[in-house]
Amino acid sequence: MTIFSRNWYRLLLIGLLWPFSTLAHELREPEGAVILVVGGNISHTNVGDEAHFDREMLEALPWHSIETSTPWTDGISHYRGPLARALLAALGAQGKRVTVTALNNFMAEIPVSDFHRHPVLLAMEQDGERMAIRDQGPIFVLYPFDQDPSLHNETIRFRSVWQVQRMMVE
Repeated sequence: MTIFSRNWYRLLLIGLLWPFSTLAHELREPEGAVILVVGGNISHTNVGDEAHFDREMLEALPWHSIETSTPWTDGISHYRGPLARALLAALGAQGKRVTVTALNNFMAEIPVSDFHRHPVLLAMEQDGERMAIRDQGPIFVLYPFDQDPSLHNETIRFRSVWQVQRMMVE
């Protein structure tokens, strides 16, 4: 490989990766209705010392899918949304646990290790439809129940918060 082609290759890589490197350090203010507020030990904020997200901002994160049944729904459904670990990484979060609060003020503490051990989804769609508040939305902390039988226990059910509005990294 010549010096010219190596430099060209490096420039191409920088050009391709540049948008992703700046995304993690810049967090724009939400333009739509705020559906999630993240606070605590995070490096990237957009409103005071918190990160406020509208739906479009959460849709900008890489999305994943899970097909699973849950203890609260009938049958198997197809869920989509960003992984919890991807959100924490984008915010530069440092902590051992995340306290998740629902619209009705229900709270659960989730060890950050859960997000790395399992593909825990911040589900925003179920079977191709946006999750409405009446259907456990707009955000549902969802473990892949059908992928790992050890997830069928009271502790994990307690951590599977729906109607999420706030997360606090500690």
